[in-house]
Amino acid sequence: MTSQEQNRQNQSQEPQRMSPRQKMINLMYVVLMAMLALNVSSDVLKGFSLVDKSLNVSTQNASLTNAAIYQQFEEQMQANPTKTREWYEKAMYVRAMSDSLYNFADSLKYLIVREADGKDARVDSIRNKEDLEAAAQVMLTTPRATDLLNRIISYRTRIVQMVTDPVQRRIIEGNFSTEVPESERIQGKNWEQYMYENMPVAAAVTLLTKLQSDVRDAEGEVLHTLVSNIDMKDIRVNELNAYVIPSSRTVVQGGMFQAQIIMAAVDTTNRPNIYIGGKLLESSNGNYEMRCGSVGDFTFKGYIETVNGSGEQVRRDFELPYSVVAPSATVSADIMNVLYAGYDNPMSMSIPGVPNSKIQASMTGGTLTPKGDGKFIAKPTNVGGEAVITVSANVEGRTQEMGKFTFRVRKLPDPTAYIAYTDSKGQSDVFRGGKLAKQVLMGTDGIGASIDDGLLNIPFRVLGFETTFYDNMGNAVPYVSQSGQFTEQMKTQMRALGRGKRFYITHVRAIGPDGIERTLSATMEVIIN
Repeated sequence: MTSQEQNRQNQSQEPQRMSPRQKMINLMYVVLMAMLALNVSSDVLKGFSLVDKSLNVSTQNASLTNAAIYQQFEEQMQANPTKTREWYEKAMYVRAMSDSLYNFADSLKYLIVREADGKDARVDSIRNKEDLEAAAQVMLTTPRATDLLNRIISYRTRIVQMVTDPVQRRIIEGNFSTEVPESERIQGKNWEQYMYENMPVAAAVTLLTKLQSDVRDAEGEVLHTLVSNIDMKDIRVNELNAYVIPSSRTVVQGGMFQAQIIMAAVDTTNRPNIYIGGKLLESSNGNYEMRCGSVGDFTFKGYIETVNGSGEQVRRDFELPYSVVAPSATVSADIMNVLYAGYDNPMSMSIPGVPNSKIQASMTGGTLTPKGDGKFIAKPTNVGGEAVITVSANVEGRTQEMGKFTFRVRKLPDPTAYIAYTDSKGQSDVFRGGKLAKQVLMGTDGIGASIDDGLLNIPFRVLGFETTFYDNMGNAVPYVSQSGQFTEQMKTQMRALGRGKRFYITHVRAIGPDGIERTLSATMEVIIN
């Protein structure tokens, strides 16, 4: 049992209690994510569609390769059932459990698209890609997400037991990992919420397509392990095919396409000749690589020649469609879609298919400081200008630019003045105008100022302010403080006020983390209660 599964079990045994403050924070987070989601560009949604299309092509190729191996098992079973039965039955077991998870994921894709597009929905032509409710409605309001999680865990547990190569075991375990990032666990999210809460339809469908692709890849890895236990010569007499096994199903523009081209169960003492574009491949083990410089759909093809047991030359053609996608990255401001000058703006950055540890970023018009796990602090300097963030990644040992993102730079908004006090229950609170008990007022030392609008929570330092009292003749009597504290004269005037009397706090001067001093235009009225 993984640490994540143990955590889920512990959570089910010990109900979580959330304070009202935590509930409010969670609600604010949901609103924030909705605001950010509204800013998802059509280019990003189009990127998901391109990745989904590429994954579908790769999955189809893997399925064809696996189908050919199943056909070999069928023919060998008919030719020599005694030698083949043990491996044949294991292959059928792999097929059954792989098809079960694959088909379940396929049904979920249709349900999500139908929820977004209606009864005439088509998974290969989604209209409402940006819909943020459909995936959650299908997956989280029913046990489907939990059912999917349990199926993935069960499949991962069973499939890795049939893989002998420790490296491949780790790869498969990683592909079917159900771990939730620590940052999401801190917010109380489980795997289901992490995967499908506030997830656009295009992204949810792409994630399920990736799961299907991983299933076919894991299935193929096990089939190659099983088929290696059978002497394939009996099948080769009647069936001889060429196969292309790419190390990566999707290639980022500028990345390296790598593939191993083999003839199934070829005799190591009689390696075939491989021709690509009419040229002989100079490789003893069939490994091939080329750099992909253009975006689009391509076909990799050639042929293999070898000699059979009768001395006859045999040729088999091969081809493999593949897609090259443009680099893409995601940058989101954790507060809102602007950056504030002189302030530490928290940022989150991610690149599909690239670990956070390999993400690099720089910014013009300010500083950008990495904090780990895809988190950065952006501190722009020029109010009214723009800050351009350039995101790069370490791909195949080299740094590749993945995108540029432009943000407008604004000055921090003015804070609001307040009087901090402790209520009768001993709870801290703030007063921003209106009626205030005289006893409470006399227990305070001065005023403060801050931005606290539900998204920003930024304290300011008060440099000075004025109070205006009125004498019995109705004449205004002003007093000035050169700090955030009430002066003795102010305190004396407060003590003399009766119930219903009032005074005003004006011309509050404050300075924030951006170093800009400002005088607040708002007036705070204090009525003695």
